[in-house]
Order: sequence, then C-alpha cells, then structure tokens
Amino acid sequence: MYESPIREKLILGGKTYHDISSDICRPLENKASKGWWIGFTLSAIVLAVWIYATTYTMLVGIGAWGLNKTVGWAFDITNFVFWVGIGHAGTLISAVLLLFRQKWRMSINRSAEAMTIFAVICAASFIVSHMGRPWVAYWPIPLPNAFGSLWVNFNSPLVWDVFAISTYFSVSLVFWYVGLIPDIATIRDRATTKLRKFMYNYFSMGWNGSTRAWHRYEMISLILAGISTPLVLSVHSIVSMDFATSLVPGWHTTIFPPYFVAGAIFSGFGMVLTLLVVGRVVLKQEEYITLEHLDAMARIVMLTGTMVGLAYITEFFVAAYSGVEYEQYAFINRATGPYWWAYWTMMSCNLLAPQVFWIKWARSTPWFLFVMSIIVNIGMWFERFVIIVTSLHRDFLPSSWTMYAPTITEVSILIGSFGLFFTLYFLFVRYLPTINMTELKSILVLKDSKHSHDKSEKGEAHHG
Repeated sequence: MYESPIREKLILGGKTYHDISSDICRPLENKASKGWWIGFTLSAIVLAVWIYATTYTMLVGIGAWGLNKTVGWAFDITNFVFWVGIGHAGTLISAVLLLFRQKWRMSINRSAEAMTIFAVICAASFIVSHMGRPWVAYWPIPLPNAFGSLWVNFNSPLVWDVFAISTYFSVSLVFWYVGLIPDIATIRDRATTKLRKFMYNYFSMGWNGSTRAWHRYEMISLILAGISTPLVLSVHSIVSMDFATSLVPGWHTTIFPPYFVAGAIFSGFGMVLTLLVVGRVVLKQEEYITLEHLDAMARIVMLTGTMVGLAYITEFFVAAYSGVEYEQYAFINRATGPYWWAYWTMMSCNLLAPQVFWIKWARSTPWFLFVMSIIVNIGMWFERFVIIVTSLHRDFLPSSWTMYAPTITEVSILIGSFGLFFTLYFLFVRYLPTINMTELKSILVLKDSKHSHDKSEKGEAHHG
C-alpha cells in the first residue's frame, strides 16, 4: 500500500482496535481522578457566581448593569457574540472538514462539537438576560397569540438571530448525538454494572453494529454535515447584521458578515486548542491528538487571524475613502480615544500574536499553543467590546457622549459564564468519550502493529 511521505501518522503507538476502545473509555470506566474533581469543583463554584449574578439581574432589572442612555449594549451583547463565535469551530471541524474528507479532524471533532453545544447555551443565557424581561422571552418567536395584531418584526435582525441560533443549536445537537451513538454502544458493551449498562443501552438507541445500521449512520452524518455547512456562514453573518443594519458610525458597514465569520472560526479554534492541549495530557491521549493535529489547528488560527486583521485595516480604509466624517471619527476614536487600550489589546492579540505561527516551533509546542489560545480568546472578546462600546459611547450628538464602565454584577456574569461552560464540559469528559472511537478505527493502519489482529477484541471490531 502506498503511504504519503508528507503527512505524519494520525494515530501513534501501533494501536489496535482494542487499544483505542480501552484508552478512550478509561477515563469513563475508572473512578474520577483528583484533577477532575478539582476542576469540576472550581467550575461549579464559578457557576454558582453566575447563578447568583444572573438571578440578581432578573430580580432587580438591568439597572444593576452599567448601561446608560447612550451605551445601551455593552457586556451583555459582547459576551453573547463572543460565545456564539466560540461555537463556530465545532461545526467547521465536524461538518466542513468531513465533507472535504479531512482525516485529521477525527481526533478533535467530538470535543469541538461538545464545545459548540455548551458555548451556544452560554450565548443564549445572555440573550435572555439582556432582554430585561426574561419572562416574555418567547415574544420573538412567531407563535399564535392573544395579543391581537402584535406579531414579530421579520425585518429585525434580532428576530433573525432567534431563528439562526435555535437552528444552529438544534442541528449541532443532533449531529453531536448521532456521532456518539456507536461509541455509546461500545461503552454499553463494556459496562460492568447494571445501572451503567441500562443508561448507555438507553442512549445507544438499540445500536447493533449491523451493515444496515452503519449505512444509515453514514448517510445521516453526511446529510447533517450538508445542512450544517451553510450554518457556518449564516449564523455569525446574521449576528453581524445586528450591527450592520444600523446607522451607528462604526457599525454601518458591509464587511461585517465575512469579518465576523472569520473571527468566529478564529476564536472557536482558539478555545478548541485551550481544551485539547490540556485534555490530551490529562486524559493521556497524546497518541491520538498528536502534534500534527495541533499544527493543523494553529495554521487555521494563523489564517483566520490574518483575515480578521485585514478586516480591521480595511475598515479604516473604507471610512477614509467614504468621506463621511462620522465614520472617520468613529475609527479614529477607536484607536486614539478613551478606549484606546481596548483597541490596541485587540490588534495585538488578534493580528500580531498569531503571526508567530509562521514558525514551526510555535505550532508544535503544546505549552506555547495553550498560552496563544488564551491570548486569542482575550483578543476576540476585546474585539466585540471595541465594536460595541466605542461605537456607541460617541455617536452623532456630542451632547449624548458618555463613558461606560461595567458593574460587579456584569463582571460576575461574564466570569460565571465560564463556570457554566466548564461545568458542562467536565461532565461531558466524565461520562462520554471525548474522541470518536468509530472514526479513529476507520483510519487505523493495522500493519503498524505485528500482533494487531491477535490483540483486537472480536466483540468490538463490528463497532469500529
């Protein structure tokens, strides 16, 4: 068999089918480690802060935040756009790279898909809280009602958001769950207690590993990938319309949809790197999530970071070329005004920092990748803050110019949202396989191990 001399092997260590099942199921079958308990406990404590701060906001109203008459959107929408963006990498890795037959996605797609689900949940929480009256959160949904002529405004991008994000969440959830079914069946077959066997049997939906089941599984995976692929472009494009359809200087621009999509993929891959660099060590998965995987993700971070940086520069050019003094001032104010520190933090983290990935060492050194992934997400949060706050705090009327400063409640909700995200992620790591065993077995080169056929577990071969 011909082997490419260019690409390194995607699974190291001469693994067999049985090795893959054992290695990936080990964190689920053994008792939770001390590290897991520490991480889960810290996340739960931070989640409690989020619950308290959000409940306080619901009871008191959004007067608990630092919003004012001029800056009506701030931390709430900044955090909403940030979390929606983080969810983009999961769909890209799972759907787009599946359609392009990229085999390197197989070790990282499960974690990225889970990250998508949890990030969208975090984003949805900010949509509900920023409404001010969450008990009427169903109003943007076009349901038959008793309010006479009251109906949703289909011309509003805020209504488009509801449709885009609910569709994105539901399709991503189904895609994630369908991919889990064969792996859940493998855990069911390995279960040693009645409770575990019952639970995993229930969620495996009667999977039996037959040819018919595999055919249906592969068909539905491709269909869902085809449905999901347009969502990569549509969801964050629609989120960008919240800004681009307004007349606010700094928002009224047609570059926002592609610019937001590139930024979402950029921040999403940053969070995937954050999770996988740590996870591969803690879960002892270095032979499945190799340096080749990290290198590929770093290249995408570099590419999308450069695209975002180009968009920043293009905004200045378009404002200057337009001859509209309001637009020109909006961008000069971003770079040199009272919030200059936020703008230059954004530029440093998103445009300058990723250029280090031109160097091979930077792309293949795990601890450095972890640091860079944190920098990327800090930069992308500041991008949303800069777009929203610096455009609003000085608009057309100097008489309404004002400054915005977050309150402790807003900061608590921001920090607490990470507690919500990581609590869900730790539960996922504990009870479900973080790597798709089924797909990994399909690319396993058995001849790399002399005794692979002898060691393979007969009862599991039909699951892999």
